[in-house]
Amino acid sequence: MAQFTIPASPTIYSYESQSFLGVDFTSDSTNVDDTKSPNCMNMIRSVPGKVRKRMGYKAFSDYHDHIYGVHKFTITNALIIHAGNKLYNMNAIKGSEWIDNSLNEMVEDNNDNIMLLDGNTENQLLYEGVAAHRSVSFQLNQKLVILDGSNIYIYDGQEIKPLSTTLNGGYNYSDVAYVPTLTISKDPSGGGTDYEPLNLLQPAFIEQFVVTQEHASKKTFQMSFKDLNDVTTINGTVYFKPEVWLLDANGDWIQKTYGTDFTYSAANGTITFVTAPGTSPLTGEDNVKIKVWRNVEGYPERIKHCQIGAMFGVNGANDRLFVSGNPDYGEDADDELYSYINYDWFSQQYDPTYFGDTWYAKLGSDSSAIMGYSIINNYLAAHKDKNEITQSILIREGDLVDSSPSFPLINTLQGAGAISKYCFSYLATEPVFLSNLGIYAVTAQDITGEKYAQDRSYYLEGKLLKESNLENAFAITWKDYYILCVNDHVYVLDGLQPMHTDKSKPYATRQYAGFYFTNVPATCMFEYNDELYFGTDSGKIFKFYTDSNALESYSDDGDPIKAVWETADISEKKFYKNKTYRYVALCCMPEIYSSVVIEAQKNGIWQTVKKDEVTLKYLSFANITFSKFSFSCNTTQRVTSSKMRIKKVDHIRFRFSNDELNEPLGINNFACEFTQGTNKK
Repeated sequence: MAQFTIPASPTIYSYESQSFLGVDFTSDSTNVDDTKSPNCMNMIRSVPGKVRKRMGYKAFSDYHDHIYGVHKFTITNALIIHAGNKLYNMNAIKGSEWIDNSLNEMVEDNNDNIMLLDGNTENQLLYEGVAAHRSVSFQLNQKLVILDGSNIYIYDGQEIKPLSTTLNGGYNYSDVAYVPTLTISKDPSGGGTDYEPLNLLQPAFIEQFVVTQEHASKKTFQMSFKDLNDVTTINGTVYFKPEVWLLDANGDWIQKTYGTDFTYSAANGTITFVTAPGTSPLTGEDNVKIKVWRNVEGYPERIKHCQIGAMFGVNGANDRLFVSGNPDYGEDADDELYSYINYDWFSQQYDPTYFGDTWYAKLGSDSSAIMGYSIINNYLAAHKDKNEITQSILIREGDLVDSSPSFPLINTLQGAGAISKYCFSYLATEPVFLSNLGIYAVTAQDITGEKYAQDRSYYLEGKLLKESNLENAFAITWKDYYILCVNDHVYVLDGLQPMHTDKSKPYATRQYAGFYFTNVPATCMFEYNDELYFGTDSGKIFKFYTDSNALESYSDDGDPIKAVWETADISEKKFYKNKTYRYVALCCMPEIYSSVVIEAQKNGIWQTVKKDEVTLKYLSFANITFSKFSFSCNTTQRVTSSKMRIKKVDHIRFRFSNDELNEPLGINNFACEFTQGTNKK
């Protein structure tokens, strides 16, 4: 009788992935960790280790011009929109509720206001004439300070005013900026005690005189400077007229009349009284106060042309405004070369209208610019650009020296220089910024207390650093995410998913999970009431959806979102063995409507394994679409699977995607089964 030997069935092996930790655009695709994707877009963390399709956005309002910035004033809960050369107040408050200004609910009137159909004006034009340049803002002492690179503007909750205005003839003038008292206790002929420095933004200054018995008959009072501004009429308005006050016996200042009580010589810098003021009625008190004007070429522009800033002060208090980013350079009136790219200036405590002419610092080499600031504990870190070789980060502290504020340099750090002025923010507890090497954090070492910069974006850098115009990138921290935008793309670092490793890159003890979005044409981004908005080049403002269960949340203003998660190469331990892949399964979150396309890559060529438009759905009577109808009432997680037969490959890669309008996709687990055969030849 014949004997037959039945060969044993091949052993079935399995591969399973339960953790999805963002992208890895930097490693070679053959070396990407199993938890990451070499090609992922428009996916985001659902819970740590799991991913879902990102939510989209809808149109909120339209200003018909490039959105350069949006600035929040918390005192009145107002949003100031910088669109083109105009500033609007998007004051969309009714009672305590934020109005959703959908575009289809809006009409325009003839006064540059955007109105709701019920007739309530919700967007008022506040100011026209700002620069077509990215703007930044800071709130100090119940005022909003806006910098646009050409001027500084103050918003008090009612109106916006520039801190300094250039009049015809090149004169600078300000009726907003603080007028300093330059000297006190002066004799009529001069001298006195220095009291306050000149204000760079204000050509006016005050000097006070005390008249003793020795000078009781003096009529002419000498100011500290000659060649003052003469009284000038421009377009019917009189400017630079000196003002004079005399102290009476009650301690009140009584204003005198120009031309009647005194005359003025701008060239000589003198005030001459018709009748001598006489000695002070209060012993030892100044009894003559004089206000005059002196324009110094380039003084206001030192502050007005600044593009960046930070809040800092003595002992780390947030009570002064530091500004920098002035790109001006050239030759001054004395033919001396100058450059302000490594200068910064600070304001008076609680007063953003006063920048003393001596309150400045030169940081590092003048071959590199100050790009931005970070607050590290009680210290202010100024970041230089990539041209700074030895001192890329300079750290200062605030102290009082002889009762005056002082901000000495206490440490310098070497490392990557910043590449964008508008990517400074915070992730978890770390200050982060964009350099030409990636997104870096300034970190305090645990043992020695020394500070140094560490890379935090290794997994994004393979794509991020290939983007053009990185100097125009901007970033915002929203909830647990650091969100960086450039060229209609968004790069996200997830603060909830740090990965502690020293292997990915030297001098980086931690990396964050990263994600990548497309089709987000943002020119600026802002948060309001915990929701995320962005402005565009066309003037529209869009609002990101927040309800992950709503189907409409998964569209970009009516367009479908293409979401992709691609696995790393799967070869298992015996990479040299031929394998036959027989089965694939994907565990997804249940959705009212959802679908997924599963593809496999063999020898570099993609082929569709399954398009599942049924399994992931469940019945919801509130959201019935008959073309996508499902009888299932199961709202627990779903498994979609498929048999397949891909033979004689040493590795495989899978892709899961969804590009359907108003369809979410959430991925929890993935597995496949295969058998192994002979060695690869």
